[in-house]
Amino acid sequence: MDRESAPRELRPFLDEAGRLTRWPSRRKVQRMALAHLASRFERDREYTESEVNFLLMDWHSFGDWALLRRALCDWKYLDRESDGTRYRLRPAPPAEADEAHGPARPS
Repeated sequence: MDRESAPRELRPFLDEAGRLTRWPSRRKVQRMALAHLASRFERDREYTESEVNFLLMDWHSFGDWALLRRALCDWKYLDRESDGTRYRLRPAPPAEADEAHGPARPS
């Protein structure tokens, strides 16, 4: 997704190639940014942590792929093995009802 096809609120955070240039402060825009990143992962494919890191490094320019990886898991865009070795895109996007409450709390 390039910058012009992104939601209007997300555009200030993307460069012309659709790379995330900074982390939004508003939760609503954070969710848009995570949905944008999640849409780039392939369905039905497992990724190693290093593959996820490498892809995220390519898809943003502010140098914090760990924040993005954690947020993708916390907001339930990616599933992660308990030992952190494997990641996969969740089959369905997170429920919008969670938007007001932010990421799920760890159990």
